[in-house]
Amino acid sequence: MASKVIRVGIIGADTKASWAGASHIPALAAQPQLVLAAVATRREESARRAAELFGAERWYADPYELINDPSIDLVTVAVKVPAHRELVLAALAAGKAVYSESPLGANIAQTEEMAAAAGILHTAIGLQGSLNPSVRRAAEIIAQGRLGRVLSARVAATTFGNGPESMSAYEYFDKADAGAGFMTIAVGHVLDVVETVLGDIAEIDARTELLWPEVKLADTGAISLREVPDHLDAIVKTSSGAPVGVQVLAGVPVPDAWFSLKVRGADGWLRLTGNHPAGVQVGDLTLTSSVEFDAPDAPVATGTGPAAAEIWNGASINVGEVYASLARDIADDTHHTPGFAHAAHNSRLVARVEKAARTGVRQ
Repeated sequence: MASKVIRVGIIGADTKASWAGASHIPALAAQPQLVLAAVATRREESARRAAELFGAERWYADPYELINDPSIDLVTVAVKVPAHRELVLAALAAGKAVYSESPLGANIAQTEEMAAAAGILHTAIGLQGSLNPSVRRAAEIIAQGRLGRVLSARVAATTFGNGPESMSAYEYFDKADAGAGFMTIAVGHVLDVVETVLGDIAEIDARTELLWPEVKLADTGAISLREVPDHLDAIVKTSSGAPVGVQVLAGVPVPDAWFSLKVRGADGWLRLTGNHPAGVQVGDLTLTSSVEFDAPDAPVATGTGPAAAEIWNGASINVGEVYASLARDIADDTHHTPGFAHAAHNSRLVARVEKAARTGVRQ
């Protein structure tokens, strides 16, 4: 596949301000080694409209027809988490490379099943914040020992989601069985960035809260019951030896959105900052440090997609880095991109945080 363009099919490429339209579509458009060959939704009308708007060659109202299209090299699964398993397993069985949004499965068992099924096929998981150019440069500075012995770190992260109000279309985020709540998405992304910069998390002390057990659905006026936490305070210790204080706040107003990871070493400090309302995984990050460093690489993709609501500005930046890394892996037959095994690691990590919070015992 090294000498040809990689043909991508996206399942879940809806035109109505969808995540795929805001992130995946412009991320692909920025890279000549990738082409959007097909889109699929569950309805013929929306699939045809998506193909027209996004410039896909083909459209399917049945996602399994896209998966079995012999011209498709890479299948992107960008639908609700409970639907991931069947689609991902079908794509792997068809011998396709697969890029799935995170979390990969609705629970650890599903995630590990898909990771095992992937075998030697190329996969990517949508923990895209860890591939941000500034995150990668920060990790290099730490790995090179330029801050000296790492002494401590502190993380403050927010998301506009998981607050006191939601929409009926997103009610499933608050249900435990969906596996797509505050812990697996907001916290999972934050911890992945922490591990990218400072190494694997070895110890966890944590406390979670359910601050808004009743959620108003703004479009219907109904009240929904939240079944999962919406706040985290934790202290973790990484393989770098540094204790890291982590706080993740949900339901934060857009103007107050903030992400900060500050690392203090014996010989200096560095800080990653961002202000995207959806969290660290969306939008760009800025790196500052007391030590000199080469500027981070320019992102492969910038800007918004044709189906992006204003809230998703910049969504293609980090997703573009995943596609660029995956394209290199496919061309060179390497496996550097965080894939399904990494997804399983992240799911187990979140489960350890939840257990530490539930039992009060360090994990």
